[in-house]
Amino acid sequence: MIEIARIPAFRDNYIWLLHDPDSGETVVVDPGEADAVLAEADRRGWRIGQIWNTHWHADHTGGNAAIKAATGCRITGPAAEFGKIPTLDVQVKQDDRVRMGAFEAHVLEIPAHTAGHIAFHLPQAELVFVGDTLFAMGCGRLFEGSAEQMWQAMQLLGALPPQTRVYCGHEYTQSNGRYARVAEPDNVAIATRMRDVDAARDRGEATLPTTIALELATNPFMRAGSAEELARRRAEKDSFSG
Repeated sequence: MIEIARIPAFRDNYIWLLHDPDSGETVVVDPGEADAVLAEADRRGWRIGQIWNTHWHADHTGGNAAIKAATGCRITGPAAEFGKIPTLDVQVKQDDRVRMGAFEAHVLEIPAHTAGHIAFHLPQAELVFVGDTLFAMGCGRLFEGSAEQMWQAMQLLGALPPQTRVYCGHEYTQSNGRYARVAEPDNVAIATRMRDVDAARDRGEATLPTTIALELATNPFMRAGSAEELARRRAEKDSFSG
């Protein structure tokens, strides 16, 4: 199985370090900075061979150049954002495939947070890396896309096998959950989950990864019945201060 290390960065980012022990291959997903990634890989004895970027924002790509300079790794990211990620070596789009050892990642286009945002789904390992499109009990802000695009992205991700583990780009679960309780006050699953989330954060623990099944039960954006409902909820969340 793939080994995964979670590397905290900045205020609330997570960088994900993947390692296939059989092939020895190591991939970094969305390195916003380099030093912590290189240090963790060195500590574990893993040699970084690839970077996978889900979108162009600097807190997900800022470490690309330094990691590439240190390791000679290959960088893969969204073709639609090639002009905004100058370090890209490989441009990918919907249904393209990238490999890490014996594992194949399927590229899913999930624009809305940014115009060319993608996810990397590894069906063999039951994992998906979603960047800033899907969060635990939340979704990304609509910086470059529409509510319709985000709703379509929620449908695409929601159709993945329910046991799929979801690796997001930020630790936003607690704040997202506070809004989720307001959006769906009668949802017992949200209330139950928030007790676990609050306890985990009190202990200083991460709340990720989540799963598709858990998001289908507790995420008000994945549960929105239409693009219009998602748009209303996204606007409410944008101004929510609870």
